[in-house]
Amino acid sequence: MRTARITAAVAGVVMLAGLTACGDKDGGSKAGGDAGGNGSPVQAAVAALRTASEKTGAEKSAKAETTTRSGQVTQHVKSEIDWSEGMRSNAEMTGQGGLGGGKPMKLVYTPEAVFMNFGGGKSWLKYDYNVMAKKSTMYAVLKDQMQNNNPSRSVALVLASGKAKKAGTEDVRGVQATHYTATIDAAELARMQASENFSDKDMKALEESFKQTGTKNQTIDLWIGPGDLLVKKTEKTQNNVGLVESTTYYSDYGTKVTVQEPPASQVTDGSKIGAGAVGGGLKV
Repeated sequence: MRTARITAAVAGVVMLAGLTACGDKDGGSKAGGDAGGNGSPVQAAVAALRTASEKTGAEKSAKAETTTRSGQVTQHVKSEIDWSEGMRSNAEMTGQGGLGGGKPMKLVYTPEAVFMNFGGGKSWLKYDYNVMAKKSTMYAVLKDQMQNNNPSRSVALVLASGKAKKAGTEDVRGVQATHYTATIDAAELARMQASENFSDKDMKALEESFKQTGTKNQTIDLWIGPGDLLVKKTEKTQNNVGLVESTTYYSDYGTKVTVQEPPASQVTDGSKIGAGAVGGGLKV
């Protein structure tokens, strides 16, 4: 059971950290360019989101708080992230009914690997993305996102869908923010998220997993606040298990983030748990 929890953590770690959505291969630059006429609500949304993507991406770092709910499982993650050279992050995960048995779990992300500490003092598990990507498509997704992702691409993804609509203006933790929403087909979303390095074979396997789990689409809501910066994001997906919902708040853009790998003497290679266990855990 512990192995399944660990491998499920690796598979879901991007979403739990609030970093799930990537942009399309063109970075959203072609998104929605022909949608609607000049001055239309669609064109206004496109222009606003394009600016928000550029401004958010230019900050290079931020703090994030994410709550994810799926069935009886609730996970909460606080993280500080830096995307100046690939995705790097320090994070702490807590929750009920899921990972860690209710105890805080520390996580360190680099573009090459994720390190996990389940509260066992100096004991860290390392999952190298390159090694794990050979064992499962889900790890290939994780590798692709951690090497190409940043919060601004959540905005670029919605922009690239051509389906963004303005949904009003709301207060988000004390600041006025403009709300945008889009519902995107799961297969389309997968293709948009992948970088040019993501193989066709892995893409087909990922799309097949959507069919098996009954995942048809995902609704993404964004709130753009002062300075054209992303301040809140929600993602909702319905599948055979039920509703999976994730909410992330972003703050402290431009904050200094220092990410260091745990000392080698404190690290165990998590990939040695075996491909069979990995595959089983990832299907959860």
